[in-house]
Amino acid sequence: MYDRILIPVDGSAYGEEVFPHALGIARATGVRLSLVRFIGSAAEHAVAAQQLGALAASVSGDARAIVAPGDIADAIIEEARRVPRTLIVMTSHGRSGLMEAMLGSVALRVVRHAGQPVVVHRPRGESSGTPHEPMPIQSVVLPLDGSQVSEVMTQEAATFARWIGADVTVVTAITAAPQPGRDTPRDDTLASSFLRSRADGIAARYGVRTSWEVLHGEPSESIARFVENRRGAMLAMTTHGRPPLESAILGSVTAGCLRKGGVPVLTRLP
Repeated sequence: MYDRILIPVDGSAYGEEVFPHALGIARATGVRLSLVRFIGSAAEHAVAAQQLGALAASVSGDARAIVAPGDIADAIIEEARRVPRTLIVMTSHGRSGLMEAMLGSVALRVVRHAGQPVVVHRPRGESSGTPHEPMPIQSVVLPLDGSQVSEVMTQEAATFARWIGADVTVVTAITAAPQPGRDTPRDDTLASSFLRSRADGIAARYGVRTSWEVLHGEPSESIARFVENRRGAMLAMTTHGRPPLESAILGSVTAGCLRKGGVPVLTRLP
């Protein structure tokens, strides 16, 4: 599926918080990690390259320090496209400051323009003591709400799960009132039937283990609660695709899950 995992770093501890997840993917698939750091001038290159080389060696990865005075998001995408079948795995923000309303500006533009799924993780600024210990991804959680937009990630979630040897858990959130444009039943029994059918179909088509769970409450809250205590979980969620403003690129549910769930999110535009 992928031959390289590209991790953009910026010299801050924030960027390294995604390492356990990237290492888990690498260990499951045998794919090598490639760390890249973009710097503003040639004068910074020697020091940045030395620091990055040491960091890459700690995770048995490759290192590239690149002088890129322009847009960092464009530089990340260009580097990913330089080597076919590259998966971008990155944090939502780094040393540039507080996270924006939805995503850090660089990650936001990468998701918007990469043309492929991107794994994004929101750092919490907490040191685990073992930042380079692999965290295997055991379950890819796929929220479905009956809309065509949510179904876009079905193939991505299933093929990614098969690639890393994980399960797919299909979930839906039942709210008090039906939401316009969505066909998911609002009754537990009907929702269970809907999810069971989708899970069975995914298992048959993609050859992955599946399970399903009906959640209750506001979608971003209930999905975040479901994954936050599930070690080794990853969410697979799409964005809206019709963002009126760049700062609103992520659908509100996806953005809420990224902020609250504490797990990496495999996401893309539909």
